[in-house]
Amino acid sequence: MPRLQCFTRFTFAQSVGGHKYKMPSIVHDATTPFKKATFGMGCFWACDALFGAQQGVLRTRVGDHTEVIEIDYDPKTISYEDLLATCPSFYITTTTRGESPKSHLKKEAHKRNEKLVTEIAPAGAFYPAEDYHQKYRLQAHSWLCEDLGLTPELLQSSHVAARLNGYIVGVGKEDDYEKDIAKLGLSDKIANYVRRHLKENAGGNLYC
Repeated sequence: MPRLQCFTRFTFAQSVGGHKYKMPSIVHDATTPFKKATFGMGCFWACDALFGAQQGVLRTRVGDHTEVIEIDYDPKTISYEDLLATCPSFYITTTTRGESPKSHLKKEAHKRNEKLVTEIAPAGAFYPAEDYHQKYRLQAHSWLCEDLGLTPELLQSSHVAARLNGYIVGVGKEDDYEKDIAKLGLSDKIANYVRRHLKENAGGNLYC
């Protein structure tokens, strides 16, 4: 599996004995080539967490009047079809053209033995929602957002914010999270806090 390419800066911290050691800072910027996918699912707080914890998703932002999520993803790690399969059966709008999404929906309809009311159409201009909607679940942990250095702009563009917004509500695999800790530049304090919430909330409902 290709490794995620990120900008990681290093800052110096003091150890107990007074010796300096290097500790990676928080990774906000992912430089991996990406594609975009846009889904309208009726409630973007839940889908922001759901997609943010998927391996290969780099950034998420929510907006528009039909509660849409715009996703930047690494197509070498996760395919558009995989993203589509992640969706609950809500109204879907997608920037991707071709037969693959339609084929997926046709198979789902056959499997469920019912007609799925889903539209596939080109996405227009994307208008971000208000700041309080971005990474809504993560923002409930104010000290964590402060430690991560999240600004209103970073809530829409930060790689680490997208990942933790899912993990904090129990979405994602524990093994994936453990691998992400070093990649994301998390401190022990943040890593332990998010790990505890990931375990406590695992299998919970993504409500709005």
